[in-house]
Amino acid sequence: MKNRLTVVVLSAVMLTGCTMWREHEVSDFKDATGGEGLERSFWKQVKAKRWNAVEGRLASNFVSLTPEEGRLDRGAALAHLQHLQLNEYALANLQTELNSETLVVTYAITMRGTFDGQPLPADPVRMMTVWQKQKSGWMVIAHSVLGPQSLGPQSTGSEKQGPEKQGPQKK
Repeated sequence: MKNRLTVVVLSAVMLTGCTMWREHEVSDFKDATGGEGLERSFWKQVKAKRWNAVEGRLASNFVSLTPEEGRLDRGAALAHLQHLQLNEYALANLQTELNSETLVVTYAITMRGTFDGQPLPADPVRMMTVWQKQKSGWMVIAHSVLGPQSLGPQSTGSEKQGPEKQGPQKK
C-alpha cells in the first residue's frame, strides 16, 4: 500500500511539472531551439531595435514579400523593419516544418505600435519565414507577409470566375 501511494504521488508531481513552470524564455538567438524559438527571438530583436542582431540573421540572399511593397532584398527589408515601432506583439497558430537543414515557420502575429507614425492594423497578420542552418547558425533566407488572418474561405457561390476558369467565350 505504501509503495502504491509513493508511485501515485511521484507520478502526480512528474505530470504537473510539465505545466507548473513557464516555457523557457528566449533571450537571444543562441538560446533558441527550433523554429518557434528562432521566430520569437527575431521579433524580440525587432521590438528592441537591435538592428545588428536582426541583420546578422538575414542571409546574404534573403528575400521578402509584402503585399504593400512586393519583393524586398536584404537591405530593403531591413530598412522596412526599421520604420516599425513595435510596442507589443503576440505570435499565435505557430507551426514549424523541418526538412533537413531548413525550417519553415508559419504563424499569425498581432502587433501594436506604428509604422512610419501610422498605427498598425489591430487584426492578426499571417506570416511565413524560412530558416536555413548555415555555418554561422540559423539564418532567415525568406519571409512572406501573407496578409490578414482569415478563418478560411467563405464562399457564397456567387463569386465571379476569372477568365482562366470561364468556359470558351462566344463572339
